Amino acid sequence: MIKPVVAMFLLVAVPLAQAEIYKCTDTAGHVTYSNVASKGCAKMNLEPISTIPGNKAAPKTPTPAAFPRVDDSAQKARDNDRRKILEQELSAEQKNLEEAKKKLAEGEIALPQERMQGGAINQAKVQERTQPLRDQVQLHQRNVEAIQKEMQNLR
Repeated sequence: MIKPVVAMFLLVAVPLAQAEIYKCTDTAGHVTYSNVASKGCAKMNLEPISTIPGNKAAPKTPTPAAFPRVDDSAQKARDNDRRKILEQELSAEQKNLEEAKKKLAEGEIALPQERMQGGAINQAKVQERTQPLRDQVQLHQRNVEAIQKEMQNLR
């Protein structure tokens, strides 16, 4: 147990954390907030903020008795439908990914106008031209990963 004298010492020794806030308006009318006063700034008088911690988790309330419920067979049918839809989407997205990779491979072949004198290839021009194709490959890869993750979350 902390003795009253020690408690009083701790209260006096620990300064209250308080910062002054200034509202600053520049010549163009733009408003900024700062903890440093400068030209065009006015100190704001703010109410103290509560530092009392809230509850970590709200208590769970039970589901009302009159709440509609889905029977197990109906839920299984819904889950199976969802799985089939996701499998179709995954198949279509994998096909789109393969097509995008094929287009990218074809697009990475340098065009005659991308060759410099001496036969060297201007990689910057090739990169600029093929960037949309790379973006498409990345998009389809992310979609495949997202669908696979969604399928893993199924019951």
